[in-house]
Amino acid sequence: MRFLVVEDESAIRRPLVASLREAGYAVDEAATAAEARDLASDFPFDALMVDVGLPEGPQAGFDLVRDLRGRGVGAPVLYLTARDAVEDRIAGLDAGGDDYLVKPFHLGEVQARLRALVRRGRSEVQVERHWHDLRLDWTARAVYKAGERVALTAKEFSLIEVLASHPGRVYTREELIDRVWDGRFDAESNVVDTYVRNLRRKLGDDVVRTLRGVGYSFPEGE
Repeated sequence: MRFLVVEDESAIRRPLVASLREAGYAVDEAATAAEARDLASDFPFDALMVDVGLPEGPQAGFDLVRDLRGRGVGAPVLYLTARDAVEDRIAGLDAGGDDYLVKPFHLGEVQARLRALVRRGRSEVQVERHWHDLRLDWTARAVYKAGERVALTAKEFSLIEVLASHPGRVYTREELIDRVWDGRFDAESNVVDTYVRNLRRKLGDDVVRTLRGVGYSFPEGE
């Protein structure tokens, strides 16, 4: 999954971004609403974390979310803000946000709320995917083969999560870079091929299928 953190205070933004990357998520960061608008227009984020007070104004976060909704950006939004009044929460949700967390926050709670928001955004309430002897548990971020948990890195899990969320859909390398990695990676990099080889070695050759010259997919069926 790929997230966008919109926070102007680097002392808050940097540890938050670092913790999410350590957990295996792709994360982009913006210090202003203007930067966030550009990034949200260019990349398919799974969720956004937005501070309310930004350099553009004390309620620029609300304005940003309202604007993004008007542009058709449907990714879930979690506000991270020091504004704890009921009126602020109402204004944020009415502007198009989905959840609200008051600073100071625990990094683990941020991640848990993000996972919950992404689950809600899926077309069906699905916490697992089964295919042959594999079981993918989205909530625990774990994969089991013949009942035994397979040791995947956080990034390997993120890649199989994207592919298995839509069996049969073919993703190009560029799409997978956009969804699993972030702006620090070059689309020409062979990082996707390397991680696909890792998944096949650990989970089986058929778990990721190649459409030559196009991209990769997770097989349909169970």
